[in-house]
Amino acid sequence: MHTHSTKHNLQVLYEDNHIIVINKRSGDIVQGDKTGDKPLSEVVKEYLKDKYNKPGNVYLGVVHRLDRPTTGIVLFAKTSKALPRLNKLFAGKEAKKTYWALVKNQPPKTTDRLVHYMKRNPKQNKSYAHIKEVPDSKKAILSYSVIQKLTHYYLLEVALETGRHHQIRSQLSAIGCPIKGDLKYGFDRSNPDGSIHLHSRKLELVHPVSKEKLVITAPVPDEKLWQATE
Repeated sequence: MHTHSTKHNLQVLYEDNHIIVINKRSGDIVQGDKTGDKPLSEVVKEYLKDKYNKPGNVYLGVVHRLDRPTTGIVLFAKTSKALPRLNKLFAGKEAKKTYWALVKNQPPKTTDRLVHYMKRNPKQNKSYAHIKEVPDSKKAILSYSVIQKLTHYYLLEVALETGRHHQIRSQLSAIGCPIKGDLKYGFDRSNPDGSIHLHSRKLELVHPVSKEKLVITAPVPDEKLWQATE
């Protein structure tokens, strides 16, 4: 169950005239969907409207998404000038995204580059990682490193080379390391709040307008296990 109070405490990590970056909580949905739940994009619009006393509609462009149970960095465009440029950066893999994941099982290697062929099953809203190419599959590549050993878990830093549906969740599961709380991909117990221990930790990109290099880091959620990693 994703229950949230109506007052949404937005954690803004970065904001200027053209972009705004939020540290998403688990349960927040980036863009409206069939659930009808209020998306983060609407919450950010309200925040901007209040902050700048704007009458009428506020412009906000959705550049990328994060799965609902995932936490961390989500970037939005505040201007119609920034949006197509950001879309181009993300599509061209010029925005470097780093994730943190907590897994219970020790990965086969301390650091590795995983290549799978992902096939999506829309009915199950799940993606399957295959070692060899299968019909209608897309190549998925990530690199991971074990960066910390906790009492019962391993903290992995993951860098994406492609951006496939549920890619990190599926690829880590394929090597026997499902993410904590991720029942859909083989973890044995869900997290009480419906989250999974996957966090979009860092975003590096060249600003779409000023062209300066931005590096944004999102603090981990206020939760016991995550707090042990900082």
